[in-house]
Amino acid sequence: MLTNKQVKEIREHLERAQNPLFFFDNDPDGLCSFLLLQRYLGKGRGVPIKSFPDLIVDYFRKVHELNADYIFILDKPVVSDEFFKEAEKTNIPVVWIDHHFIDKETVPSFVNYYNPLFNKSKTKEPVTALCYQISNKKEDLWIAVVGCISDRFVPNFYKDFLKKYPEFVIKEKKAFDIFYKSQIGRVARILGFGLKDRTTNVISMIKYLIKAKTPYDVLEENSKNREMHYRFNHIFSKYQKLLQKAVLIGGEKGNLLFFKYGGELSISSDLSNELTYLFPDKIIVVVYLKGILANLSLRGKKVRDLFLKSIEGLEDAMGGGHEMAVGGRMKTADLEKFRESLEKFSTP
Repeated sequence: MLTNKQVKEIREHLERAQNPLFFFDNDPDGLCSFLLLQRYLGKGRGVPIKSFPDLIVDYFRKVHELNADYIFILDKPVVSDEFFKEAEKTNIPVVWIDHHFIDKETVPSFVNYYNPLFNKSKTKEPVTALCYQISNKKEDLWIAVVGCISDRFVPNFYKDFLKKYPEFVIKEKKAFDIFYKSQIGRVARILGFGLKDRTTNVISMIKYLIKAKTPYDVLEENSKNREMHYRFNHIFSKYQKLLQKAVLIGGEKGNLLFFKYGGELSISSDLSNELTYLFPDKIIVVVYLKGILANLSLRGKKVRDLFLKSIEGLEDAMGGGHEMAVGGRMKTADLEKFRESLEKFSTP
């Protein structure tokens, strides 16, 4: 967790901000982190980051468009040098809250960087948990739980949620069991798939969530969230078809599940998460093909080290994340070389 000093500093940054802009990773952990801070502060706009794997400089135009006086970056492990150069040039304060392992030397000195992995007591809870520590608004407990279980983490405040909303939870100790088998898990999936909608609908969903009182406001369809439910059902149907194809590959021999797909819908992270839940002993690689580039989502034991070893010598290949969960990108033409290297390094 964050230290008391760090929590105090971040709250001071939030209170100084008159028109903050929150850039957050395009997943439930990022979204819930933003919601917690926005609802704590009562102001600020949120922009989901869809560029992969870094926050690219193109997003800086939002700072000018919305006349922001403070920038907060949530749950994003990679930010381009060009983005930071623009921030330094305009003299706008930047607060970056994250939980991924990075080379801290790459963080510019003017950036206020917070990551419990670099504290004396090293921890790696989701950014949602950190933002709930900052906001400490008990009425937003459900949002904090959604973000945490989406990121494979059962927070210590889950027991409080269980008492308050017993019909939403199951008495399991594993995050993915809660995510895939409970009602609060369904809420998390609705938000996750909702982020994959058109920009106008994502903005509408965010506005709705800023005012939502309880998880019932998400789970139960009404006139204000109908589009969100329609999108969830539409994407979930496509997702299930892809998952079934990947499961067939998972049934084959070997410790590597390598699944490729294309199309307009990028759901690699969702697929890799459920595949690692179904095949916990395999190295999971889900590849989204998009022209000359391929985006990858990997899961498995020590997969970050395996990934970094396997991309050595591959031009423009990049990525990072957690020890057991990685996002990456490379040229489509290099996929087979990458696969061969990964098979070599991951063979027991």
